[in-house]
Amino acid sequence: MYVQELEPVAGSLGLSALVAALPLVIVLVLLGGVRMKAHLAGLIGLLAAVLVAWLAYGMPLDQTASSAVQGAVFGLFPILWIVVNALWVYRMTVRTRHFDILRRSFGRLSDDPRIQALVVAFCFGALLEALAGFGAPVAICSVMLVALGFDPVRAAVVSLVANTAPVAFGAMGTPVVTLAQVTGLPLDDVASVVGRQTPLLALVVPLLLVALVDGRRGLRETWVPALACGVAFAVAQFVASNYVSAQLADIAAALIGAAALVAVPHSRRPAAEPVRASVLTGVRSEELDEEDSAREVARAYAPYALIVAVFSVAQIPAVKDWLAKATQSYDWPFLDVFDPEGNPVGGNVFSWPIVSTGGTLVLFAGLATAVVLGVHARVAVREWLATVHELRFAILTVTSVLALAYVMNLSGQAATIGHFVAAAGAGLAFLSPVLGWFGVAVSGSDTSANALFGALQVTAARESGLSPELLAAANSSGGVLGKMISPQNLTIACAAVGLAGREGDLLRKVLPWSLGLLLVMCLIVVAQSTAVLGWMLP
Repeated sequence: MYVQELEPVAGSLGLSALVAALPLVIVLVLLGGVRMKAHLAGLIGLLAAVLVAWLAYGMPLDQTASSAVQGAVFGLFPILWIVVNALWVYRMTVRTRHFDILRRSFGRLSDDPRIQALVVAFCFGALLEALAGFGAPVAICSVMLVALGFDPVRAAVVSLVANTAPVAFGAMGTPVVTLAQVTGLPLDDVASVVGRQTPLLALVVPLLLVALVDGRRGLRETWVPALACGVAFAVAQFVASNYVSAQLADIAAALIGAAALVAVPHSRRPAAEPVRASVLTGVRSEELDEEDSAREVARAYAPYALIVAVFSVAQIPAVKDWLAKATQSYDWPFLDVFDPEGNPVGGNVFSWPIVSTGGTLVLFAGLATAVVLGVHARVAVREWLATVHELRFAILTVTSVLALAYVMNLSGQAATIGHFVAAAGAGLAFLSPVLGWFGVAVSGSDTSANALFGALQVTAARESGLSPELLAAANSSGGVLGKMISPQNLTIACAAVGLAGREGDLLRKVLPWSLGLLLVMCLIVVAQSTAVLGWMLP
């Protein structure tokens, strides 16, 4: 049996917190200062966390190793299981050229580049974030915008800024699922509070996008469709995350936001030629002029419709209960951890939702996609294996970061830091989103930031008398605003549009928006911690 200690170093909370923070500091310095590859930084940080747990906290080495293995397993399943299967579906659409058909279909929805930015970067980008996340929306949407004639820099900036509001519920809710797992809070409670924060961003981001595309004129001439899209997206994300399913929040928001945008008559008007000339300085792809049959267009949309259908069926109470029966729970081997009060921690038991998890449902939709698109079984398997190979470094990064987080949480390192940070008192509500923003800016992943800081936020909240659900959610909601400035996302955007080496240029363009929106989120969380907006919380 191992009992966590809060002050293992010289009986001092300050010194103990300083030692406990070493693994995080090492990771952040290696990523942000040394610019080391993320998977290497994660592995070195994991080693540091193991040494601190063993030498400073006195956690038996077998239990330390076991907690790391449990974190790595959670990183593989369900997190990476979702990402691999979602990107597999995308790869099949690329192989059969149905993704090109989808891109042409978007180009025909409107000739106005400001509306195209909303359709592609905001709505379709949110759908891609819902299905895959981890940089896929930025890469794919940037390429699509360049094909529509956008200047590469403008295409990258628009895609980066658009990839904010949906991030907390991306990859079938992976960030909030991870947050619930590492904090021990119910998933529905965490998702509910996040769903009362990020929709407020969705009201602003579409207006910001049309301003980025065409300045004040864009805002003046297209604020109606932008606002309609943002309001529809926000309402759908709020309703789905609070009353339906966190996994469906972004899918519902993306589809309903797109429907609202298309429903506004102004959205379908051809853009005046001077607008196109002043906004678009890139070369429009001639491929967009090709004609596609209605049957092929329907097949291009089919993979996304199948995913929506599978997840919707999975939310039917009878089906949901049947799927839940396949969930297995195990006493995790070599792990017998108790908190400082002497209560067993949740990490001693590991739950494995074999069938009901998002990745398995996406796999079912992927199998149906292969049939609809006419992908031979052998080719489908080859594409799945190629997806795993493509993600090999991301797999190593996620598993190492989750292993690090589990070691810190189960050894008591996160609890020590949380008790120390709680000294900020009421100011903690303002700092909470900043911590999430910083974590995502460095790691490039809201999932990783939630794994690293989620337990810390909850501990600090309980010590300072604030709502644990509020600060846990604030970590994720603040984190989404760090996505656009993370080195990984900047590199992905530059690589996608042929701007290799110009990450600094993009950073200078998006940093002010990231900081401005972060300030807004900090003020929202502060207001929600008081009577001003406290009524918003469930």
